[in-house]
Amino acid sequence: MKIAVFPGSFDPITLGHVDLVRRAVPLFDKIIVAVGINNEKKALFSLERRLDWLRDVFKKYENVEVSFFEGLTVKFCEKRDAHYLIRG
Repeated sequence: MKIAVFPGSFDPITLGHVDLVRRAVPLFDKIIVAVGINNEKKALFSLERRLDWLRDVFKKYENVEVSFFEGLTVKFCEKRDAHYLIRG
C-alpha cells in the first residue's frame, strides 16, 4: 500500500494545501494529512479547530485521513508505515 503523509501546522489551512492534496489523491492509496504539534510555537487556531476544518475540507476523499502528531515527522511516518511525504 502506498501511504503518504502531508505534515504541517495548517494554521490555517490554505487553498494551496487543498490543491496539493487534491493532486496527490490519485497517486496514493492513502494520504494522511497530519497536524504537527509544536508546543514552542503559539498557534492561531486550536488543534481541535484545525482538525475539524481539515476533516470537513477532505471529507469527499475516501483515501484521505486527518490526524495529528507530536515530535519528529519521521517517527510518525514509521508508526503509520508511510514511505512518502507530500510537501508544497
